Amino acid sequence: MAITAAMVKELRESTGAGMMDAKKALVENNGDMEAAVDWLRTKGLAKAAKKSGRTAAEGLVAVIVEGNKGVAVEVNSETDFVGKNAEFQEMVGGIAKAALGVSDVEALKAADMGGKTVAETITDKIATIGENMSVRRMAVLEGETVVSYVHNAAAAGMGKIGVLVAMTGGDAAIGKQIAMHIAAANPAALSEADMDAAVVEKEKQVQMDIARESGKPEQVIEKMIVGRMKKFVAESTLLNQQFVVNPDLTVEAAAKEAGATITGFARVEVGEGIEVEKEDFAAEVAKAAQG
Repeated sequence: MAITAAMVKELRESTGAGMMDAKKALVENNGDMEAAVDWLRTKGLAKAAKKSGRTAAEGLVAVIVEGNKGVAVEVNSETDFVGKNAEFQEMVGGIAKAALGVSDVEALKAADMGGKTVAETITDKIATIGENMSVRRMAVLEGETVVSYVHNAAAAGMGKIGVLVAMTGGDAAIGKQIAMHIAAANPAALSEADMDAAVVEKEKQVQMDIARESGKPEQVIEKMIVGRMKKFVAESTLLNQQFVVNPDLTVEAAAKEAGATITGFARVEVGEGIEVEKEDFAAEVAKAAQG
């Protein structure tokens, strides 16, 4: 029986399966729609699709450095428990290795991982582990020296926060200290020149509004804003932050003492920016009672 695009579309919409999976299911079952649905369920592909609406805000960030290139990849799951699963950790490590050969998330999803794409590997793992998962984002950093650090490590090279630091000069010791600082202080940019102009302008307007509430003259307010914005930039940029290892120095000064110049960094934290809808306990019980 000829398999039409309309048939594939119908099966995809009813099961949520991918296009190629839906087509294969129809081919394997001679166009029988019900049998194709059962085939997808048997393979765990329909099951995986049904879970795709759940919020995946937990998981792991894996970091890996090879030569002068480092990558940090965030792979999400629904619960923190899965992040401790050895099977999940093995998959995340494999995805990080695949990321070394690509430049963005879409290319990573299509990258080969043991004969399957990363996207197909994740779909298979959703079916076996039983939680929604996704590759959310990745960061790539290159430099003369690239150092990595993982905070709250669940396994080698993966944890809740992954950091990469690129430097010229210095050594791995100062690189790790700076990476640990980044994990803790979460700078918005390397230097003032790298800051988002819109973010700076928004902060300036907020500070202006706060200052005007004081009722002080406009010329006094303008001087106040200069000081406040200087402080904002210092607190937001890596090079100007007080070094957590030695607060008497800025990060830039500490790096200079160690003979290093920081040329870039990346910080990826699991679930950062994802809004998770929370229900109170009573609502959760009521919802469960309704089936």
